[in-house]
Amino acid sequence: MESAVRGQTLKIFFADGHAEGLRVVEKSNWIGKALACSRSQFHVVKERPEFQKPGVYVIYGEDSETFQLKLYVGEGDPTLKRIESHLREKDFWSHLILFTSKDESLNKAHIQYLESRLVSMAQSAKRCRIENGNSPALPALSESDLADMESFLDNMLLVYGALGLSVFESPMNRRQETALNAQQLILKSNGADARGYDSVEGFVVIKGSRALMKEVPSIPQSIRLAREQLIKDGLLIPNGSAYELAQDYLFSSPSKAAGIMLGRSANGRVEWKDASGATLSELEEGLTSES
Repeated sequence: MESAVRGQTLKIFFADGHAEGLRVVEKSNWIGKALACSRSQFHVVKERPEFQKPGVYVIYGEDSETFQLKLYVGEGDPTLKRIESHLREKDFWSHLILFTSKDESLNKAHIQYLESRLVSMAQSAKRCRIENGNSPALPALSESDLADMESFLDNMLLVYGALGLSVFESPMNRRQETALNAQQLILKSNGADARGYDSVEGFVVIKGSRALMKEVPSIPQSIRLAREQLIKDGLLIPNGSAYELAQDYLFSSPSKAAGIMLGRSANGRVEWKDASGATLSELEEGLTSES
């Protein structure tokens, strides 16, 4: 008998009473704690004691040229001076998420392990630009510490998702059951031949989907730059007269996914259709009318 997926509860405390202000995230029976804030708030938030402990953090923001998310993973013992240096040396970031422990459970080897795992996962998922110049080596941990840090990492990923940062896991790794059971949608036009499905995080285009090489002159800059980045990252690979998607890839919306595959502006809720020809918009309307 298969075990049911159990729900989990996170406690998010809005420290200054605003949804976009400092958020402190905790979970029952977990030693970890997360702090999330904007760059502009850091000068106030940095006085908190969590920044005087060993911790692992991410700073992230949107690239002004490519509109792609950029992210840097770091660690420190303590983290305060490291993050302060990023204020002077790194302009791209607008948000920060710090993880530390409620007690003194995390040591230098632990946070180095978490940093290395996060960088590796982000590089594999290819859902953002990684600003780390190299991949930190994994430190040697005992068998018990290794198990503890993998459990700690699982909780970190849950918190990242709750805070809207889902860049460390590929769509198939994170939602295999959804990918297998979701209604597959099709996009075909002038040589483009793509398959995908709508998910709670965005729209996933499936590995092997074919995108048009030629772009229309009126292609929006954001779509053109996103295509260029996917090609540069080895995610859109030339294959004959089209580009082929090298792995399942999560786009922020059906329209963004359709635009990338077609090389033009596109309404994804009209372009993506099921096997009978019903558009995504029509399918959504059908579900709404049934409920």
